[in-house]
Amino acid sequence: MAATSAKPSFVELYTPKLLTVLREGYGPASLKADAIAGLTVAIVALPLSMAIAIASGVTPDRGLYTSIVGGFIVSALGGSRFQIGGPAGAFIVLVAACVAAHGIDGLLLATFLSGLMLAAVGLLGLGTFIKYIPYPVTVGFTAGIAVIIFASQIKDLLGLTLAHEPGPLLPKLQALVGALPTVSPAAVLVTAVTIGIILAVRRLRPHWPSFIIGVAVASLGAALAGAPVETIGTRFGGIPQTLPMPHLPAFSWDKAVAVLPNALSFTLLGSIESLLSAVVADSMTGRRHRSNCELVAQGLANMASPLFGGICVTGNIARTATNVRSGARGPVSGMLHAVFLLLFMLIAAPLAAFIPLAALAGVLAVVAWNMAEKQEFATLIRASRGDAAVLLLTFLLVIFVDLTTGIVAGFVVSAMLFLHRIAQSVAIENGLPMLDEDKADGVNGNGQGPYDSRPATDPDMVVVRISGAFFFGAAAAVGAALDRIGEAPRTYVVDLSAVSLLDSTGAATLEGFVRKADRQGAVVHIAGAKRAVRRTLLAHGIRRPRVRFAASVNDAVAAGRGAGSGAGQAVAAAP
Repeated sequence: MAATSAKPSFVELYTPKLLTVLREGYGPASLKADAIAGLTVAIVALPLSMAIAIASGVTPDRGLYTSIVGGFIVSALGGSRFQIGGPAGAFIVLVAACVAAHGIDGLLLATFLSGLMLAAVGLLGLGTFIKYIPYPVTVGFTAGIAVIIFASQIKDLLGLTLAHEPGPLLPKLQALVGALPTVSPAAVLVTAVTIGIILAVRRLRPHWPSFIIGVAVASLGAALAGAPVETIGTRFGGIPQTLPMPHLPAFSWDKAVAVLPNALSFTLLGSIESLLSAVVADSMTGRRHRSNCELVAQGLANMASPLFGGICVTGNIARTATNVRSGARGPVSGMLHAVFLLLFMLIAAPLAAFIPLAALAGVLAVVAWNMAEKQEFATLIRASRGDAAVLLLTFLLVIFVDLTTGIVAGFVVSAMLFLHRIAQSVAIENGLPMLDEDKADGVNGNGQGPYDSRPATDPDMVVVRISGAFFFGAAAAVGAALDRIGEAPRTYVVDLSAVSLLDSTGAATLEGFVRKADRQGAVVHIAGAKRAVRRTLLAHGIRRPRVRFAASVNDAVAAGRGAGSGAGQAVAAAP
């Protein structure tokens, strides 16, 4: 007998992968591999964390605090062996909007509340449902975010002088076009050098840290040439050399209510982004993450990050993939990545003041280009009209309205299209012969065994077969087809052996058919119903004496042959 795996216990589902790795045996070789991977990821995360923070409307040090505090907690307590946590480009739009509306205090409070929500989602086991977000929606919102990130960097890419930069895309582009006469050639040159070096390093030495090399070379060149470009030092005065003391965000009920929509948006995007990142890591390594444990860790990280002045934390696909490619063995690499970032900040913080904002904007321009998933976008456009509609709807709403609206609308339309497709697959056939003359062995068209071997000539018995998912989307069509059965026999045989799903609406439709047959004095035999289908039927009162259940159509026909021996000629109708 084959062994069956027991359902994982609560403790197993919420055990951090760090404990799993340590139990398996963790030696010096694994520590060395994780240290190398952690250092590599830290070098990649250093410019990205500052660039994302600046693009989000906050100071660059807050991006580093997020990677250090949030990244450590995500790796130490998460349900993925390779997840790297920190600020993500996907959050730039949401964080910037929250800062503009509620200030830094409002952002910190919204992030903390989002952490509570994420932990609750994980503890309630709802992380399992995040995987049902359709692929066109994820591609659409990722591409939309990429466009918004790039648009947010145009000002620094070109060194434009702009008193106020609007948030919405169209007003932003109008303002940027109006500011084109103020373009800075020095900034454009720094941008071009940064992007050129990043692309060249990726092509010639793909395992080298292209982001840090590009930023370092551009910063050194600009400093030596005395280029008139804006830097972290000129705009922000540099970054601190240590973590601040933790303290709770300023709280009031009015403020909490005001930032609640922002917290909900952070929670929705954070759960999707982090679990997508974990899935990518699984596909690269053959491992399997614990989704709800991962969400709990993400929640705790988002509660801890604002205590130190950090912003939203989520799993980052690019840094997680870098971690895997760098040979990481487990979560220790992510923890060490946070430690290395802290050391960089303690030792090299004064050097950050010389980094041109145009160089960091160049980094984010490359990130946006890579995020866009251009090949997947084109494939979905060609795949089907339904997928193309969902993709474009999500993409355009993310760009012109907001990200949450785009995700929700895309998901709703995807669900409706899916239900329509499933409903179209349901079919009903009535008047089926009890003798399948096309098969020598007498097996019926459903493979359920032979129908009766007598000639199909008895008008007092009608065999009806329903196949597919009989749910609310198909109930009206099936009900109409049942009503169109013209005969008034003494016996109906309803074959449900090919019904894979029956919901309450489908059961109610069958109950109405049974009630109508009962008024006509006919007996209904239900054949081949699976256990779950039969349970639903019984719950809706479809039971003896109005109906009889049989294991197969053959048994039902045999039981109902009191008034004849067959049914009429086969006629099929598909709704």
